[in-house]
Amino acid sequence: MPLQQRDSFAMAHERQYRLVNGQGEPHPVLDDLYESLESAWNEATSWWSQEIGTSQGPMEIGVEVSTACGGWRTLRHPGR
Repeated sequence: MPLQQRDSFAMAHERQYRLVNGQGEPHPVLDDLYESLESAWNEATSWWSQEIGTSQGPMEIGVEVSTACGGWRTLRHPGR
């Protein structure tokens, strides 16, 4: 694919975000797609504080973003 065509394809790609568990797999409860990093992380922190509690140490949830080629890239690792 020519560089210009590849660049326009990448620019047209709408990023989606998903939450992953401590093993980096799609989260079993919060298995959804989100429009932004902020909305994904807000959902994760809200669920974690309700289900696990804020005093239980690091949050075992991470965030990934979709790539233009159909894969996923980690933005926030679980436990941080």
